[in-house]
Amino acid sequence: MFLSSCFSFAFNALLAGLPKHYKVLLLNNDYPSVNFPTIITGFEHSFVTMDEQLEANILDAIATFKPDVLILSIVQYISGLKIDLSFIQELKHQHPELLIIGDGTQFLGTDLFDFNTSGFDAVLSSGYKWLMAGFGNGFILLNDRLKEILYADVQKNYSYLNNQWMNKSVVQLCFEPGHLDTLAHGTLQQSLMQFEQWGYAETVSYTQDLVAQARVELANRGLLLDSIINRRPQSNIFNIQINPNNFQLLMDEGIKCFPRGTGIRVGFHLYNDHADLEKLLHIIDTKTN
Repeated sequence: MFLSSCFSFAFNALLAGLPKHYKVLLLNNDYPSVNFPTIITGFEHSFVTMDEQLEANILDAIATFKPDVLILSIVQYISGLKIDLSFIQELKHQHPELLIIGDGTQFLGTDLFDFNTSGFDAVLSSGYKWLMAGFGNGFILLNDRLKEILYADVQKNYSYLNNQWMNKSVVQLCFEPGHLDTLAHGTLQQSLMQFEQWGYAETVSYTQDLVAQARVELANRGLLLDSIINRRPQSNIFNIQINPNNFQLLMDEGIKCFPRGTGIRVGFHLYNDHADLEKLLHIIDTKTN
């Protein structure tokens, strides 16, 4: 694992280390900090349609485009669509040479996750979201195979500049090239310690129970996207299909949200309870248009 100031910095460092002839498969309308730097770096790339058949679409694209790398957000920032993690494991089993890189910023902190058995070759994340740390911190999880691939030409010709660099690999120097903000990363450490104190499995169970109830209530009102209602699994993000102009109304009522796409995005986490859900539903039922 390496530390970084945020996902975007770490991800750009990763892209810079990949072989330039690699073909990259992306999801259409994925997080701009995922797709944009990949495209402008110059990789040959193709897009997968993001709908309720996402996993099948990925398999079709792999068969036709034959990518070297699949890059995606584990949870989509607009819709809350969540990739099936068992699919990633099976995909790696079927295509062991395919590099699978995930943005975990909208995911980590909401579900149980074991990187070593996940099928991902890399997961990168900022800590400010569901890990509830402050700004200015993030991290990179890499498996051994990807560590060998990144900056491979530099690694072959690497010579120590001075004794200060002797115990640092090329990959570490590229991801951690300068001073890290110990205070910012300290907030991440404290957050992880709090998760451990509460019991990570217990926090996941609590949040998922709340999310399951929210899904039922919103679905009953016809307020979920087809790409969400027609599939599992469910993330803790919902894009509620009400007029985005209701954004300020919800904010004035104390509902933290954001207009995204065709609706308004809300999320549920440890600091929410069923009373928060009931308040949201009451406002939607009585005050929105």
